[in-house]
Amino acid sequence: MQNPQGDIYKTSVGDIYVLPLGHGSVQITWNNKIIQADPYSAVADYAALPKADLILITHEHYDHLDAKAWTVTQKENTDFIASPTAARDLPENTIALSNGESTVWQDVKIDAVPAYNLVHRQPNGKFWHPKGWGNGYVLHFGDFRLYLAGDTENIPEMADVAGADVAFLPKNLPYTMTDEMFVDAARKLKPKVLYPYHYETVDKIKLQSAVGKDIQIK
Repeated sequence: MQNPQGDIYKTSVGDIYVLPLGHGSVQITWNNKIIQADPYSAVADYAALPKADLILITHEHYDHLDAKAWTVTQKENTDFIASPTAARDLPENTIALSNGESTVWQDVKIDAVPAYNLVHRQPNGKFWHPKGWGNGYVLHFGDFRLYLAGDTENIPEMADVAGADVAFLPKNLPYTMTDEMFVDAARKLKPKVLYPYHYETVDKIKLQSAVGKDIQIK
């Protein structure tokens, strides 16, 4: 394996490297294993990255369930975890998790948590992300928790993930959160480290001032 890339976090079960790749895509390296979340070919050259041991898919939108990316980064024995609707388009060994369900992969507990819209809708009146349709994920590396919110607004269920060590929150319109929603979500979560992702533009200095110095924005 190549030398791990990304921000390093010390945990009781070894070092974790967290590398945002752009849009909703994140690479996590732990224990010589590679986890790719929502690989998207428009933001990263997956042929140049390490092959994935696990691929997490939050939902079936093309920029999260991208066959051009996952077919490049998968190996013969790559595992998949996805929302039930996304799992239909993935290999047979995919574990489909609904909101509230969990599984264990390589001693890492993975919780599927809600990710949905409260406000923003398509022109036809339907939510971009209906409740129960897509997942966020909480990965437990020992007592270290990493939260990948997926495409969501500042839903009340975020309080259940409060105190996560690292959290990824989206901020783009009209699909996910406004600045005000993002700040509210950050205050609900109170993670130690917060990464904005899935955004077009972001003023990290402004967000840092709004969420407070107790939360480090990357």
